[in-house]
Amino acid sequence: MYDYLIVGSGLYGAVFAHEAKKAGKSVLVIEKRNNIGGNVYTEKIEDINVHKYGAHIFHTNNKKVWKYVTQFAEFNRFTNSPVANYNGEIYSLPFNMYTFNKMWGVVTPEEAAAKIEEQRKEIKDKPRNLEEQAISLVGRDIYEKLIKGYTEKQWGRSCTELPAFIINRLPVRFTFDNNYFNALYQGIPIGGYTEMVENMLDGIEVRLGVDYLENKNELDNCAEKVVYTGAIDAYFNYRLGALEYRSVRFETEVLDIPNFQGNAAVNYTDKDTPWTRIIEHKWFEFGKQSKTVISREYSSEWKLGDEPYYPVNDEKNNALYSEYKKLAAAEKNVIFGGRLGEYKYYDMDAVIASSLIMSEKELKA
Repeated sequence: MYDYLIVGSGLYGAVFAHEAKKAGKSVLVIEKRNNIGGNVYTEKIEDINVHKYGAHIFHTNNKKVWKYVTQFAEFNRFTNSPVANYNGEIYSLPFNMYTFNKMWGVVTPEEAAAKIEEQRKEIKDKPRNLEEQAISLVGRDIYEKLIKGYTEKQWGRSCTELPAFIINRLPVRFTFDNNYFNALYQGIPIGGYTEMVENMLDGIEVRLGVDYLENKNELDNCAEKVVYTGAIDAYFNYRLGALEYRSVRFETEVLDIPNFQGNAAVNYTDKDTPWTRIIEHKWFEFGKQSKTVISREYSSEWKLGDEPYYPVNDEKNNALYSEYKKLAAAEKNVIFGGRLGEYKYYDMDAVIASSLIMSEKELKA
């Protein structure tokens, strides 16, 4: 009999498992996939650490989390500076003086601010949807070229149908600074995320290819408590209906050239390009390999059997989640955690912080 059965070997599960073992508890980690790491899993292809489930760039202002994570990996100095491609026109992200100069030929922050101010006036009343919200923040030119097409591909809905709150805050900088996250601590683990998670799970029993929900009764009986990081609605067999997610499909290709796009991430912001962005993995670790690996990302509506990526945190889904949360609270020996367990879009540092808070509370009890 184990003290804890941990369902899922992503960051939430791996951190909890590490802390439980450190506290002298017996732990079993099970994972549905055939690899550890959840969506941060990296796989070596042509000696390049490929982010198999989308780009993961670690960034945080939380010193405690940074100190914690650097026990398991040394991080490089990668800074996320994405590029936008609008029908072959290249813009710098987030919106900054490089963007404004390319868009309008302006040179000073004063000229850029005046241009945005002039275009914002188009929206007279309180923004009713994402389109109006974006224009009220950055004006029509930036909205049309750098927000509209990308957002509609990402969410599979027109910007006029999307709620304004999705882009309540858009980073607008009147400086020549294209450090996207602007976090105090930022980088990629040298050697990839898989190695980092392996270090977290060192000395802990892990079983791969095990589907918890298919073997629930038998698995529940082998531990005092369960830490569940899967989808909360799946746990309850969709009793109240399915929560909505956006999913992502990846097309990964090895190219016999050393450099495809010169940057780790290029967003395609026009509506006609079917993919949302292309990731060139070697640039996360300043690679010098003779070949390169790229992944095109296609956003799609989630359906049963797909990999859920982004919770659709609109009013309807949040209301349904709060009903599931009540059911979860009644499960005496189960802790629900992580992006799917809490139906919440979490950055990596927030997942780690959440797992540390929960493990501290739980293991002190």
